[in-house]
Amino acid sequence: MFNTVIVRYGELALKSPGVRKRFEQILVSNIEAMLDQEKIDYSSIRREWGRIFVETSDPNAAKTIANVFGVVSTSPAITVEATLEAAASTCAKVAENLIMSGESFAIRPRRSGNHEFHSSDIGISCGDAVYERLDSQGKSISVNLTNPDKEIFVEMRQSKAYVFTEVVEGVGGLPLGTQGKMVVLISGGIDSPVAAWMMMRRGVEIVPVYANNSPFADESAKERTMDCVRLLQKWAPGHKMKFYEVPNGPYLTAVLKKCNVKNTCIMCKRMMYRLGFEVMNKEKASGIITGSSLGQVASQTTYNMYAESHGLGFPIYHPLIGLDKTDIIDIAKKIGTYDISIKKVASCGAVPVHPEVRAHYTIGAEEDEKLDIDSILTESMAKAKIHNLADE
Repeated sequence: MFNTVIVRYGELALKSPGVRKRFEQILVSNIEAMLDQEKIDYSSIRREWGRIFVETSDPNAAKTIANVFGVVSTSPAITVEATLEAAASTCAKVAENLIMSGESFAIRPRRSGNHEFHSSDIGISCGDAVYERLDSQGKSISVNLTNPDKEIFVEMRQSKAYVFTEVVEGVGGLPLGTQGKMVVLISGGIDSPVAAWMMMRRGVEIVPVYANNSPFADESAKERTMDCVRLLQKWAPGHKMKFYEVPNGPYLTAVLKKCNVKNTCIMCKRMMYRLGFEVMNKEKASGIITGSSLGQVASQTTYNMYAESHGLGFPIYHPLIGLDKTDIIDIAKKIGTYDISIKKVASCGAVPVHPEVRAHYTIGAEEDEKLDIDSILTESMAKAKIHNLADE
């Protein structure tokens, strides 16, 4: 019966009028892109104060829109005239197939705009209509405003009213594209795709960068990473991602020959940061995102993370830093990357048997002196590839 999806947003409503308008416009654009990607028909999308309304009768529309960053919730709704009579009649009709004999119900009214009645009047009028309609059909029902079996929502606005029974939880956050662009150091593991998604949820467009450690890693590791990026791209219709593959194997070879082997992982991460910084400048991005979670592996101790970044001088973000593995896995399952990330690939062959876990913060810079960093970095970036995953 529904013909509209009500779209609710959260914190962007707290922005200044100019910023709020711009964020809402980006959100509308992102909703359009998501609907087009999922091939859902709609006739119009319009903004009103505090709400976005999508004119559609597609049964998948509400859940699809709920997956757009910035959307707090959605509801498929029936649109009626903004009168007590129209709302009450529609509620009674909805109740016929919703409320069974012996069940309790509640009307949940909400009013905005200028009306000659209050929210309580909506509740009374619609509740009476539901009770009378079902009583005439021989159904025994009751009103329970605290813990009802069924709920009917009525949102009365200035020119239209909306009746609905379902609220679909959205992903929340901020509209993608409102917070600029950042590079994400991504692998096919569980963590980095989740870190990327979390920053996307905060409005950041991502540029995935994969440091290819071949010959210390095999082709399956790259393919798994590309599959994760393809999945992330589905969360970002209208924001096409550039996927950079940059060789890192020659650097690791030099590290293993010239540096203390126990520092290999620290040095590897330092070079990944440098590669990310090069891409960051090229793409006019404003930071580097990692999947580091404190204490999870040897390279992610407080000591090592300090040594990895000491002296580099550019912004690095760790959105997973305070989460444990269970938290991260739960998010990975929710967003769809988990099944991809648990596919078996060969472990990195450069990882030492006994890696350093309590590095002094200067060790990375000291080991740098043993290497021709600039030459290796220049050569790696010259051999970087940009993948168009839609064509691969």
